[in-house]
Amino acid sequence: MINKKWDVILANEFKKPYFKELGIFVKDEYKRKIIYPKYSNIFNALRYTDYDEVKVVILGQDPYHGENEAHGLSFSVMDNVPRPPSLVNIFKELENDLNIRKQGNNLESWARQGVLLLNSIMTVEKDRPLSHKNKGWEIFTDNIISLLNKREKPVVFVLWGSYARSKKELITNNRHYIIESVHPSPLSANRGFFGSKPFSKINNFLEKNNIEKIKW
Repeated sequence: MINKKWDVILANEFKKPYFKELGIFVKDEYKRKIIYPKYSNIFNALRYTDYDEVKVVILGQDPYHGENEAHGLSFSVMDNVPRPPSLVNIFKELENDLNIRKQGNNLESWARQGVLLLNSIMTVEKDRPLSHKNKGWEIFTDNIISLLNKREKPVVFVLWGSYARSKKELITNNRHYIIESVHPSPLSANRGFFGSKPFSKINNFLEKNNIEKIKW
């Protein structure tokens, strides 16, 4: 369904009543409304970054809700649509931090290097942010965070904004590294996101732990 290791360790989760109810709800929504991302892309974050391969988690809340933007990776959009303001600011900070000028909007290259681009809520109705809140996705993705928390190999958890920071309580293992700041959206980026240098902090931590750095 997703990826070999994720399928194994989430097998029991897929059988739980809440997940079955979530599946019924989501399928019905796709039949009746315009829902993002495309149905086949819902689990792209887990598909591109298997459990053992995760080096970094960048946690989002729910997918972009504009036409053809979301494709299953938090903060990432397809290259043929305008760059959302939060992603504009992420790339500004990347350039400020590591002098890397990012081309395109699609962050799949990050995902394939071990950056789990996970939205806590994995689907959304067109033009209705948080429309799939409290339907079961949060239970599922909190469990993913908890499973990563149990890992021996260190993980960097990137928590931008108050919602992502609320998940900090799930990260109890002191071998992991938490990077947190305000959200990169234009409403808050000037209050501590700009200048926070998350990308160099991630790579410094990975290097200290003998883990290959991310080519941002």
